[in-house]
Amino acid sequence: MPIPKKSPVRAAGVLLLTQEPQPRFLLMRHPDRWDLPKGHCDGKESYLETAQREMQEETGLDSKICQFDDRFRFDLNYDVTYRKYPGKVFAKKVRYFLARLPAAVRIEVSEHDAYEWFAWSPPHQIQSQTIDPLLAAVAAHLADGS
Repeated sequence: MPIPKKSPVRAAGVLLLTQEPQPRFLLMRHPDRWDLPKGHCDGKESYLETAQREMQEETGLDSKICQFDDRFRFDLNYDVTYRKYPGKVFAKKVRYFLARLPAAVRIEVSEHDAYEWFAWSPPHQIQSQTIDPLLAAVAAHLADGS
């Protein structure tokens, strides 16, 4: 039996990191896991446009109040399936961006159960497949003086 062709899916998200003396980063809570503000790219929307739109939709924060780090990009590629497309495998690429805020702010939760600002104290062990590698890449980026 031939292996079904994998359809590509593009998505983007953002790690929000505060610039306080004791930096913190934002995670959004689903019923069974932590996640970041992220979502699928709409049409020809760029990864950055998607990350900014999803951040605003899921947190209520306007991207204009954040300072996006133009030197940081973190890509993850993995296969996913969706309930509405049974038997079909999608090759998903998610690009994450780093954005900074002066301090932690109140979030307007729209698509998640809750949120939390976590203390920045690498290495982190939150979720080994996506969040931990992203946080490790951000830690290395920051250690390089970025």
